[in-house]
Amino acid sequence: MTETTAPVTSRDWLSRHGRAVRGLLVQAVAAGVITGVCIILQAGFLAWIIAGVVQQATTLTAIIPLLSALVFIISLRALAQYWQERAGLLAGIRVREDIRTQLLDHLHRLGPARLSEHHSGGLASQLLEHIEALHGYFARFLPQLVLAVVVPILIFIVVWSQDWLAALFLLLSAPLIPLFMALIGMGAARLNEQQFAALTRLSDRFLDRLRGLPTLQIFNHCAASIADVAASSDDYRRLTLRTLRVAFLSSAVLEFFASVAIAAIAIYIGFGLLGYIDFGPAPALTLFSGLFVLLLAPEFFQPLRTLSQHYHDRAAALGATESLLQLLAIPAPPLRDMPTATSPTQTAAGVSIRLENISVRYPDRAAVFGPLNIAIQPGECIAITGASGSGKSSLLYLLAGFRLPATGRVLVNNVPADGQGGFAWLEQSPFILQGTIAENLRLANTAATDAALEQALQQAGLSELLVQLPQRLATPLGEHGIGLSGGQLQRLALARVFLSSAPLVLLDEPTASIDKRSAERIVNSLQQLVKAGRTLIMATHDDNLLRLAQRKISLPSAQISEVKMHA
Repeated sequence: MTETTAPVTSRDWLSRHGRAVRGLLVQAVAAGVITGVCIILQAGFLAWIIAGVVQQATTLTAIIPLLSALVFIISLRALAQYWQERAGLLAGIRVREDIRTQLLDHLHRLGPARLSEHHSGGLASQLLEHIEALHGYFARFLPQLVLAVVVPILIFIVVWSQDWLAALFLLLSAPLIPLFMALIGMGAARLNEQQFAALTRLSDRFLDRLRGLPTLQIFNHCAASIADVAASSDDYRRLTLRTLRVAFLSSAVLEFFASVAIAAIAIYIGFGLLGYIDFGPAPALTLFSGLFVLLLAPEFFQPLRTLSQHYHDRAAALGATESLLQLLAIPAPPLRDMPTATSPTQTAAGVSIRLENISVRYPDRAAVFGPLNIAIQPGECIAITGASGSGKSSLLYLLAGFRLPATGRVLVNNVPADGQGGFAWLEQSPFILQGTIAENLRLANTAATDAALEQALQQAGLSELLVQLPQRLATPLGEHGIGLSGGQLQRLALARVFLSSAPLVLLDEPTASIDKRSAERIVNSLQQLVKAGRTLIMATHDDNLLRLAQRKISLPSAQISEVKMHA
């Protein structure tokens, strides 16, 4: 019988991360308890001073020690509050760093093909806003959850020692605050989930419109796009206001009940001191005990009121956690050690690849190709051909481990392909960072020297362009490589392949959008990679590249044929 793992709930996931920073949370709670003790002492000394001055006409000289002690207690309280805030802040920072690292590692394991099913704007929102929303839960809510129990109990004991009837007023009114917090918090958590979902949709739409701005302008669709983004923004605004309305409503309700309880105690103490109440401990009330209890009454409710304010942090954390858990629930291969970067001058032994009963199928579509069985030996050069849409790029994605096959498996050196490195990659639309030419090249090898970078550019047919650039390797490129033509960007990405020492090289139309002279240089450079013993697999229609290959895979029929090596 197969054992199924129960899905992780938001509360369990948050609790697990809370245990990782338990030491800091204990520090925050300890500092909060010290603050509570200081509050009790502060109220006691203040009541003592006032009672002495009013009733006993105590001189200034006699109360100076009491004032000094009061100043010391206030200073200690300030230090304890600072300690509490600092410990909570560090706990929130550490948890956010751990979760962000966990999420980035998971995205790395998923690979670009699996991530293509998720909008980059939504992923960015989850990495930023959703994780930031967890800070208040760990920094403020969790410590306050304990303090809201411990500090009121300490104050209740002290008040009971002075007047049990006043303590009874506090005891009867205290449960109303957690009750309303729970009732309002249920709705707030649902509203926060909706708010974060609306924020993700807004991020997706805004990034889409921003990327497609030239196309929208050409087809005169800018006004409609602005209206669409405005509608999404207005939807997010309404959800945000609803969430804030619930938060303000909860605060108002709790303040009302706390104020009523404090007013009742104040009336009782006032009438008791005037002699209008002779029930229970009222006749024994003194100015000191009455002031002491009255000063402590607001402090009894303050931890509960603070908890109600931070209860919104809990609702926000639960809402954000739901979306993060959905992303983390996507199956991904385990993270393994990355190969150590080597010098581009070193040769790298090729890899063996075995495709066993491989087929590719997209949802609601017939099989793209398959089943395919093929064994590729280390150092072989394979060409993948076929009409547009036959699955050439899909097969490269399978070999890279970026996509899972519908059936079968892909083994690289007898290990399932998982997209975690060990290969050099060139796609039809290469990604270029906003930065210098050198920074884009060093993505393939961070330790590469300037001479190695220039050699890679020469192999990719960009040496003439480099001479024309005044800043040479330090020439800045705009977003998506603005500043270079499409063919130049293709060759810049190809230079990264030559700079890499990976044993497996995967190329998707490496000579597309490149002039004939540059294409010949590239073919000669690729021939050097084959001679160096690397395994080279490329999707292409270029006859020169086809002659470079030893075997050809024609899709979608998956027919494998030998190719005569070009002399």
